[in-house]
Amino acid sequence: MKEQVSQFLNTSLTAFHACDEIRAVLLANGFRPLLETEDWAICEDGKYFVERNGSAIIAFTIGGLDDFSYKIVASHVDSPALKLKENALIKTGAYATLNVEKYGGAILPSFYDRRLKIAGRVIKRADGTLRSETVTSPYFTHIPSLPIHQNRSVNEGVAVNPQIDMQPLYALNESAFDLDELANLEENEQVVSYDLFLVNADMPYSFGKNNEFFASPRIDNLINAYASIQALVNHGESGGICVAALLDNEEVGSLTAQGADGDFLENVLRRIAYSLRFDDNEYYKALASSFLLSADNGHALHPNHPEKTDLTNKPTLGGGVLIKNHANKAYITDGLSSAIVKTIFDKADVRYQAFFNRSDMQSGSTLGAAALRHTSMRGADIGLCQLAMHSACECCAASDYDEMEKGLAAFYATNLSFTPDGVIVK
Repeated sequence: MKEQVSQFLNTSLTAFHACDEIRAVLLANGFRPLLETEDWAICEDGKYFVERNGSAIIAFTIGGLDDFSYKIVASHVDSPALKLKENALIKTGAYATLNVEKYGGAILPSFYDRRLKIAGRVIKRADGTLRSETVTSPYFTHIPSLPIHQNRSVNEGVAVNPQIDMQPLYALNESAFDLDELANLEENEQVVSYDLFLVNADMPYSFGKNNEFFASPRIDNLINAYASIQALVNHGESGGICVAALLDNEEVGSLTAQGADGDFLENVLRRIAYSLRFDDNEYYKALASSFLLSADNGHALHPNHPEKTDLTNKPTLGGGVLIKNHANKAYITDGLSSAIVKTIFDKADVRYQAFFNRSDMQSGSTLGAAALRHTSMRGADIGLCQLAMHSACECCAASDYDEMEKGLAAFYATNLSFTPDGVIVK
């Protein structure tokens, strides 16, 4: 696993931070920014990106247009966390704590007794102009667990009350939450609002006898987002339009303008076609010849709870990329799309393994199905194999990241032709 992956996970504390990091990578590799509020002038062999809300970014390259189609990798850059409310300060005696609410389906006890930082964005106003800025607290906060002497049944399973148990310790003898220190205000500026989160600030690390494992906050799903950008930047020449869509709010259902169930991806695809002077008929033909990979993680066989895994499909850390399947379409993979992915990976010597949930357990969902409600095309769900999903610190195998990046680069470099007789993969 590359050192840059660890650095990206460490600095991408929120979706806003992740987009800042990705923007820097894209600019350094010759991608040009486009604005949704302006006309686009794009051309063959060009490289571009578009942002929305400061928390979602779609990058694309334009290859040979004899084969006008899209090859899309969709991932998300948000992770479960604790979000600060307005009027955040709570006073309990000499203590000042912060009023937070859950964002996404976090394993809440995993946030106890860790170094946490306040991170996200603040909205500043000066002379009638509003400006957004990504911020990170220079200090840590901490959620202290209740000691076993005061909670004797803690190891038997205790319900967590987010309003009572998850309020972080902020300061002694404070009467206000100091936004000005976070915001680095200039003259005449004031903070009007914010989207701030409590996030795990622990450093990523390798572990295991041979350092084969990798642990970090926010592996789900920043690791796939980073792999998709690296694959897009380094895939070289290919036909059609290669797209990396890094979307927001998957952890809370994707039902936002910047989420997979919004119109961001659809609008970008339509505007690419319009800017290249393809009409609606050509656009719909392109969708019918296109393919989407929804890249989000899945569960590995747990070393202490093997009974939680399917009887005959037992993916393991280090076994390669997951191809995720679900009969009731929580994942978009079907037999044909699975075969396409396997063929691409076989040609590139990428290791992969099948993922199915146990039939008596409810599946999670991801962004593939949401995206295809707006941009109908063939597709499949894939992901890294991981443990401790939605914990404050998750883990995976270092080698699986390399397989994912190689697999996505192979996908971008592949030309797919859909014919009445079948699919040509070359």
